Amino acid sequence: MQKGQIMTTAIETRTDWVALAQQLGAEFAPRTAAHDADDSFVAENFDILKQYNIFAAGVPQELGGGGASHAELGAFLRELAHHCGSTALALSMHTHLVAATVWRWRQGHAVESLLRRVVDEQLVLISSGGSDWLESSGTAEKVDGGFRVTARKIFASGCPQGDLLMTTAVYDDPHDGPTVLHFPVPFADAAVTIMDTWHTLGMRGTGSHDVLMNGVFVPEETITMRRPKGQWHAFFIVNTVVAIPLVIAVYVGVAEAAYALALERVAQKRNDPQTPYLIGEMTNALVTAQMALEGMIAIAANYDFELVDETANRIFIRKTIAARAAIQTVEKAMELVGGSALYRSVGLERLLRDVQGGLYHPYHEKRQHLFTGRLALGLDPVGNRMG
Repeated sequence: MQKGQIMTTAIETRTDWVALAQQLGAEFAPRTAAHDADDSFVAENFDILKQYNIFAAGVPQELGGGGASHAELGAFLRELAHHCGSTALALSMHTHLVAATVWRWRQGHAVESLLRRVVDEQLVLISSGGSDWLESSGTAEKVDGGFRVTARKIFASGCPQGDLLMTTAVYDDPHDGPTVLHFPVPFADAAVTIMDTWHTLGMRGTGSHDVLMNGVFVPEETITMRRPKGQWHAFFIVNTVVAIPLVIAVYVGVAEAAYALALERVAQKRNDPQTPYLIGEMTNALVTAQMALEGMIAIAANYDFELVDETANRIFIRKTIAARAAIQTVEKAMELVGGSALYRSVGLERLLRDVQGGLYHPYHEKRQHLFTGRLALGLDPVGNRMG
């Protein structure tokens, strides 16, 4: 049976997505250390994901996709991270864009054509939203028929195999003032350049390079949204609730991999009196991360959530808890294994580096504290809002 046929059957019968992630992960795992060692993008893993139509997994079945629910997407990414954190994280960036588009489709927005393109063309969507957030970067100059955009976008995970960059730039509107424009840009555009910048502490295989747009023409009709620069907007509630659980699922998966590896390595220390205590600490940290993630998935409720600030707040709080607990899990795994955990051949030190990235997705911890505290006081959570 061919790979594509296997995936087709999986889609039609709603096969266990976790089992599929285990199957693919077993193929990816032997390459993980090599990608980490030479900072190379997990290109062959993306090729295999395409063979299995994974990039369309979250698209509703009535539009030709895999029909995976939001919770199933999170479970898939979490399991895949047991085997290759970089592949799972890069995939999560595409997956959360698809998931957010599915939410809009369910609300009646005119996004069906994009979802069908993801299915028919196996498009890989790339995000610059996490680094842009409320402010955005880059400039958009009004020209005949649209805008001319110049920008440098960072953390564009998966861009070496990206098809569309889902991004923003700031237009100094003569009437409305600084306005953030949202739009897609094809990577095939000659004015788009991927910069070789992703040489990092961890998640080295994600290909999260900078993307340079040097005077890209953006047609007026491709502008999907306009919002005032720097202001909180309902758009961010949707992206927070849909995207963050999928991203954090990866880091919880990394922590679970470290936990399992540490237990495997510590068998020879069964009689050490410290061992049970360290296992207990490590377990508590992991369960904390798992509970926070499971809470986030429940709040997202397979796209059936209330579009209010408190919904985003509940996600932000659990994101901070999950990211910190995931890091603590891997730290305890290192302590449990002892000095041999420092060897790259063991694999724990890579997991320790990879798990650090969880802190840097929106909202960063102190910004979450501020958002949560202001909301508790009855204040606008970011000091301004729109929509």
